[in-house]
Amino acid sequence: MPYAPVNGIDLFYTEHGAGPALVFCHGVGGNHASWHHQVPFFSRWHRVIAIDHRGFGNSRDLPESPGRSAFVDDLTGLLDHLGVERATLVAQSMGGGTALGFALDHPDRTQALVMADTLGGITAPGRLALRLEAVRKATNDLSQADRVVSRAFQQREPARTQLYLDIASFNASNRFNMRGAAPSTPPTQARLQALAGIPTLFMVGSDDVLYPTDVIEMAHWLVPGSEFQVIPDAGHSAYFEQPDAFNQLLYDFLARHGLGPARVPQRD
Repeated sequence: MPYAPVNGIDLFYTEHGAGPALVFCHGVGGNHASWHHQVPFFSRWHRVIAIDHRGFGNSRDLPESPGRSAFVDDLTGLLDHLGVERATLVAQSMGGGTALGFALDHPDRTQALVMADTLGGITAPGRLALRLEAVRKATNDLSQADRVVSRAFQQREPARTQLYLDIASFNASNRFNMRGAAPSTPPTQARLQALAGIPTLFMVGSDDVLYPTDVIEMAHWLVPGSEFQVIPDAGHSAYFEQPDAFNQLLYDFLARHGLGPARVPQRD
């Protein structure tokens, strides 16, 4: 099993395919296995790397470690270990803090940034901050399933809903490492200006209750030159609920910016 010795732990990752590096960073309900719809699709053209954040999946953590606040350094160490100089980062939910933090710290190593159902810690006084607080209160008592996938998906796909929850269960032994945040402080609007030269895409499920479409769109306007796409009939885990639509949007984004094949993909 592939582990990389980084920052005092053995970080688990998977690697498939060859070409420009494409790194997937999972959310709090996931691990490397969450990307099973994306890995085989994109590994036809890319060197696809899916990580287990420390304390998730096969990546164990140490009781006195910095937890989530080490995620950015862990990713940096992994890419150094693998000899990856530049990469496109694709992140969902919690993983957005890892990807955004890396892009802000290492803009020269970031080919593109894709933020799926995540703000990555972005906030701003006024309307965005007020909306985030209102959403937090409105979703505080939701079940895990209602938080991570839409209710329509649960009714339409009960088996895949169970699969999502089962994948999340492999993180159970590591939940003491949920302390900390990534990034530890919200990036300032001035610092977000540094992303202007990095192709950036915000994607969100139309039925996401944790980060509704208007919230993600507000974050999109804070990042110069970024793009914004809504995936219909999907909740907080659009990559899992509507993988074909997610993959197509990501494929088109990469092709548009010269980071993927220019031809139309053949559907499986």
